[in-house]
Amino acid sequence: MKEVIISPSILSADFANLAKEINAVKEAGAKWVHIDVMDGHFVPNITIGIPVVKSLRKATDLVLDTHLMIDNPEKYIEAFSKAGSDILTFHLEACRDISHAEETITLIKSFNVKAGVSIKPKTLPEEVFPLLDKLDLILIMTVEPGFGGQEFMHDCAMKIPVIKEHAPDNLIIQVDGGINNLTSRICTSLGANSLVAGSYIFNQTDYKKAIQNLH
Repeated sequence: MKEVIISPSILSADFANLAKEINAVKEAGAKWVHIDVMDGHFVPNITIGIPVVKSLRKATDLVLDTHLMIDNPEKYIEAFSKAGSDILTFHLEACRDISHAEETITLIKSFNVKAGVSIKPKTLPEEVFPLLDKLDLILIMTVEPGFGGQEFMHDCAMKIPVIKEHAPDNLIIQVDGGINNLTSRICTSLGANSLVAGSYIFNQTDYKKAIQNLH
């Protein structure tokens, strides 16, 4: 089995010491860091934006895995790309239709950034089938996006094998929401090869042990 990519979500980190926190998860073995961007419209919370991504790019060489939980993602692709995102994942539900999603994927790739699409719990996995061969990453939400620390929704994990069956071998299948040492095993056993974890990692004193427990 391929190595599982752990992407610690800075939503649960100490924002007063963000560079220090990111360096700590790097030393603990993380190769990616997950950046949750929320606009207060697509989801009910507001988090961070382009200036923070730009600052983080200067502070780390980790892969910046940027998750856009925003309306009209295409308006912000260029800015987030130029700020230093390595991966930009937008929500299928933020698009008018599949062609809008395809155009957004093309736009992301035009900036030499990897493209991802995320689906919320109520979205059927079949809805992303037309996009799978165009994507670098598919993100399956196992909580309603908008807030950290929510409980894992087991039925959403069953989307993983459905998508895996129709996806190219090189597609990264990422899961975000309620990931801990138990739910991580459920997801990887079903075919996920990337996990986003926030509170599970940052609420522990030993980040290295926490990350190891997710493999």
